[in-house]
Amino acid sequence: MKMSQTSATPNPAGTAGLEEAGPQEILRILTDHRGDRGGLIAILEGIQERYGYLPEDALRMVAEETGRSLVDVYGIATFYRAFSLTPRGRHLVCACLGTACHVRGAPAVVEELQRQLGIRAGQTTPDGEFTFETVNCLGACALGPIVVIDGRYFPKMRRAKVRHVLDEALAGVREAGAGEDGRVFPLEVSCPRCNHSLMDGGTLVDGLPSVRLVLVGEGAVGPCYLSSLYGSPGMVCEVEVPEGTVCGLFCPRCHSDLAGASLCGDCGASTATLGVRGGGMVCVCRRRGCHARRLDLEGVNA
Repeated sequence: MKMSQTSATPNPAGTAGLEEAGPQEILRILTDHRGDRGGLIAILEGIQERYGYLPEDALRMVAEETGRSLVDVYGIATFYRAFSLTPRGRHLVCACLGTACHVRGAPAVVEELQRQLGIRAGQTTPDGEFTFETVNCLGACALGPIVVIDGRYFPKMRRAKVRHVLDEALAGVREAGAGEDGRVFPLEVSCPRCNHSLMDGGTLVDGLPSVRLVLVGEGAVGPCYLSSLYGSPGMVCEVEVPEGTVCGLFCPRCHSDLAGASLCGDCGASTATLGVRGGGMVCVCRRRGCHARRLDLEGVNA
C-alpha cells in the first residue's frame, strides 16, 4: 500500500521505551513538577511529550515516586483523552463522526482513509507513519466533514481529497498549507483540571465567545479573553503586562495553574494546556506577544 511505503522504517516517533531514555528522564520530569497544583497531570503531560505515549513502566514509577496508588495514576491517564497508553505514529489523522459530519458523508471519508492507510480506526501503520482515529466532535460542525492531520483542519472532505491530504502530511503538512487562513475553526475549551467550560459568551473576540482565563504577570492579576478561533491572535486583556513576559494562566473557576509540560515551538516559552470539547488539548504559549497554538488530538476516540 503506497502510504506505508513512502519512507524507511526507523523507530517511529513516540515509541521509545524507558530502556532507551532511562529512568533518569522520568525523574527529571517528576522533579520539574513536584509541588505543582495539578502536578500529576503536568507530570503525565511531560512523559507523553517525551515518549509520545505513557509507557506502563513510567506510570509505575510515577506512582512510586509520588506516593499515589497505581490505580489513581492509571485513572488520570485514562480519564483525559489526550493521554495515550499505546505508541502513536509520526502523523495523527483524526476524522470526525459527529452528527453534523456524519450526515454530510463522513462515513465514506473514514472508509477511504482506512483503505488508503491500510488500517482501521485506533491502529497505526506498520512503518509508524500514521495513526488513525475517529472522534466525536471537533467543534467546527459547519465545515464538516472534518479531517485533522497533525493539528491542521481539512474542511468539507470528500473521498477524492483523501489521497491528496495524506500526501501533504508526508510532505510536511504545515508547509503545504502555509498559504491558507487557519482562523476559521472555532474550538470550545474547558479547564483540564475541573472540566468546567472556559467559554465566555458575554465577551466576544473575533465575533465569537471568547476563552476566559486569569492572567498573572509582573505583579498584575486580572482576566484575559482569548479568541476561540484556532490560530487567531485575538485577545482582550484587562491588565497591562510588558511584551515578552511569560505569564501565568489560571482557571477562573477552580483557580488551577494551567501550565503544561510542553514548550512553545515558536519562542521556546512554557505553555498553558486547555481541554478541547470532544477530546484533545490545545497548548497556548504563555509569553505575552507570542500567539502560537498547538492542537493535540492524540488519544481522542469516538
